[in-house]
Amino acid sequence: MAWTWRYEKADGSVVAPAGGQEEFPTQGDAESWIGESWQQLLEDGIDQAALLEDGSAVYTMSLHEG
Repeated sequence: MAWTWRYEKADGSVVAPAGGQEEFPTQGDAESWIGESWQQLLEDGIDQAALLEDGSAVYTMSLHEG
């Protein structure tokens, strides 16, 4: 089982990750990583991120505060 993030603009269009696709062994690892990285992703022009489990979306979250 692989956990990954799909990065998107506000309109839902997909943005390719600058450093390549990261894979995480658990959902908790993926969520910890996004918690540490969301500000840089936002600066890179990403508005939201979708958590994927083996390619299927689990949820999508905005990287904007509020």
